[in-house]
Amino acid sequence: MTASTHSSASTTAAGPASSRYDDEWATRCDLAALYRLVAHFRMTDLIDTHITARVPGPEHHFLINRYGVLFHEMRASDLVKIDGNGRVVEPAASGDPARYRVNAAGFTIHSAVHRARPDLRFVVHTHTSAGSAVSAQKQGLLPISQHALKFYGKLAYHDYEGIALDPGERERLIADLGSCNAMILRNHGLLAGGASAAAAFQEIYFLERACQIQVQALAGGVELSIPSEAVCKLTASQFQQDDAAGIVQLAWEAALRLIDNTLSDYRS
Repeated sequence: MTASTHSSASTTAAGPASSRYDDEWATRCDLAALYRLVAHFRMTDLIDTHITARVPGPEHHFLINRYGVLFHEMRASDLVKIDGNGRVVEPAASGDPARYRVNAAGFTIHSAVHRARPDLRFVVHTHTSAGSAVSAQKQGLLPISQHALKFYGKLAYHDYEGIALDPGERERLIADLGSCNAMILRNHGLLAGGASAAAAFQEIYFLERACQIQVQALAGGVELSIPSEAVCKLTASQFQQDDAAGIVQLAWEAALRLIDNTLSDYRS
């Protein structure tokens, strides 16, 4: 399959017949692809952590993974529609509640971001070894790599408050996130979002790589080289220019080819 056929994860999808659901089906396909790419790059934690997407429309509904499905096997039909409080609103759920089980507690963090930042349609949360390791380091993400400099002056931090079960934590998390698109949840993991699946994928990929580089650099036990503040600011601004929609989309299309030849189609 060529790159030209991959303008989005959903362009080749055979969605529901009614046009009323076309936009939702496209979002489901993009989200399922994002789950599989996160798995491909080994950013999973068994059935824990979540990636969510806001469903187009006035209802303010969201899609989240069916609890128990591993990320590498996620399909569009495995995603469950929920409301802003994490309650399942799938019409078929009443007849088969087990089929549509979700981890409502897992939506606490995501619901906060979606409510306060409607520009972030897709939100990714991970518990990777590298991301969790950097989240436990007091200095946070160091400006020691080109990947890290993408986030220079644009990365938020939120202190650990225990497992995210308290709805009251939402306000504090949002206050810490501010206008940033990426955040380190201290002693916990990483959080990133974007206006599209492509944008969210780029944010979490670069943040994860930056954390991996930092862990390995610190393991060397030698003094680190840190660019000047002027160079850090310059590089961050250069990334802002490189984040043009066309380049983000091109990277997404290339990444989708990594999950083309899987046993089950993510668009199913």
